[in-house]
Order: sequence, then C-alpha cells, then structure tokens
Amino acid sequence: MTGIEHLYQTFTMLKKRQEKALITYLVAGDPDLKATARHIEVMAQAGADVIELGIPFSDPSADGPVIQRASARALSKGTHSANILQMVSEVRQRVTIPLIFMSYYNPILQYGLTQFCQDAAQAGVDGVIIPDLPVEEAGPLATVALSKGLAVIPLAAPTSTRQRLAKIAALAQGFIYCVTVTGITGTKQVVTGEINGLTRQIKEFTELPVVAGFGIATPEQAIAVAQHCDGVVVGSALVRLIEELGENSPQAVADLTRQLKEALTMEYIGAPG
Repeated sequence: MTGIEHLYQTFTMLKKRQEKALITYLVAGDPDLKATARHIEVMAQAGADVIELGIPFSDPSADGPVIQRASARALSKGTHSANILQMVSEVRQRVTIPLIFMSYYNPILQYGLTQFCQDAAQAGVDGVIIPDLPVEEAGPLATVALSKGLAVIPLAAPTSTRQRLAKIAALAQGFIYCVTVTGITGTKQVVTGEINGLTRQIKEFTELPVVAGFGIATPEQAIAVAQHCDGVVVGSALVRLIEELGENSPQAVADLTRQLKEALTMEYIGAPG
C-alpha cells in the first residue's frame, strides 16, 4: 500500500466512525532519535491518527521558539535526514498509523529529490509537508513523490486567494493542511476566527480532507477548531512537554495525546464533517 493509499484509508475509516483526525507533531531527534521513536509509539498507542515528524533545519522560518529550540537540540545531536529515515524504518515495524515528514525544502534538495522520495517511501513514510515550498514551484517534487506513492500535502493560509486555493487543491494528495493563523507555530492567538470560511472555500475545490493546525494546544481548542474541518494538528504543546520533561516526557506526551483524542471523539462523534 502506498502512502497516498494509507492516508486515504485512514481518513475514510475516521469518516465512517464519524471521528475527527488527531495529527500530532514531533521534531525528529529531540532530545535524540531513540526518544523520538519512543514518542511515536506512545502517541500511536494513545490515539493519534497520523504523526508528523519534523526534519530539523537551521532556519525554521515557519516555526515559533518552541520548535526552533527543538530543532537546534536535534541538530546538535547530529540528527539528519538519513538517520531519521533509519529510525522510521525501524519504528515502522511497530507503528501502523500514517507517518508524515514536515521538512523545509533545503534538506530535501541536499538529499536529492528522487533519492529522498524513494528512501522515504521505502522507510514507510506516507507523505511530506514542506512549509517553504510555494505551490507554483512544487511541480518537480510532486512528480517524483507521486511516482513513489508519497502524498504531497500543501498548506493553505487565511490569506490565500481563491485562485491559489484552486492550485493548492490540484496539487494535494492525502489531505490539505489549513493554517489557522497568519504567523508562526505555537502562537497564542484565537484560532477559530477565519478557519470556517477558509475550509469552506477549500472544499469547493476538492473532496480531500482538510485539517487545521498552528496554535492548537488544548483539548478545548481542538474541539473548537474541529467543528470546521476533518482533523486538527497539535505540535508545539507536545514539543514543549518534551523540552520541559526530557527523558520523563513520554507519559506526559501520551496523556495529552489521549486527552486530545478523547475530547475530539466525545464532542464530535456524529457531527458533520
């Protein structure tokens, strides 16, 4: 089964169960790759439906201070695309939910587009999100990724025009990542303000699931945003737990993941998507 098929199967199953997807995020290699593997496992066990793995980069322009610090810690431990792929291939033997890379474009270019997509698919990665790759320039990567069965998951922002949303929808595989706020990750803003209108516009152009992220940290926020989309992404809140608790963080990460998924399931089972 390809990554695109895996994501389709996952969201189809959630829709049949009338559930909203919980997508969790980690920076790979923070505090080290062994810990990342453990966090992936506990998130999956606690109810995460999809897990995003951030490939650390020295200039994470879309990320706030929490994820910036995590990237710096991971890079200081020698984390890079090749050893992340090795870790994923090992953890894939124990974790069956979709795993997605979130990476800036530079590390992928350095690795080589074809080689990266080939190795990612072989390791069991299902898709890629690249926050600094404009849809107008995503053609070369999308072509290679599609040939390997990897989903290219674009971001749509509140500032996107209808013309741009149409281009984003045409490129997308797996799902579309809707940015809830104009800014960086982890910001303390009201995240529901424009999300309803944006997701409605996106759904005019595609039947793919639409998920929302940036600024969602609590079960209450997840519930509020999930009214308007097919799933939510929670990142900085989890990365902050890892920063604060270090080797003692897996239980806290599992607890927050479970709370988020239980809140979404209890509140929205039976709600329209």
